[in-house]
Amino acid sequence: VQLVESGGGLVQAGGSLRLSCAASGSIFRINAMGWHRQAPGKQRELVAILTRDGSTNYADSVKGRFTISRDNAKNTVYLQMNSLKPEDTAVYYCNAEGITPALSDFGSWGQGTQVTVSS
Repeated sequence: VQLVESGGGLVQAGGSLRLSCAASGSIFRINAMGWHRQAPGKQRELVAILTRDGSTNYADSVKGRFTISRDNAKNTVYLQMNSLKPEDTAVYYCNAEGITPALSDFGSWGQGTQVTVSS
């Protein structure tokens, strides 16, 4: 299963960006898709996750500013990021977990997209 991210870039503090992540390949069912980020010198951290039943979970640092959503027909997940802060600067990675048509589990990561917020 391949994940392709898009939508990163450079934005001023207070601005907005929308990230997209499209999954393709041998997919029977996606159980969850989410976004993580990794800033220089820091560990990768969960930003937001969206499960099959519609449940969401956000990092405290992004609650009220970021919104995760999905288009099931396109196997695509989005991350709308508003009121961006310089501390949101990081490489953002999409991940997906699910089941293949052969009924085996999969877990995949995207290549990452850079988000830079200037002050």
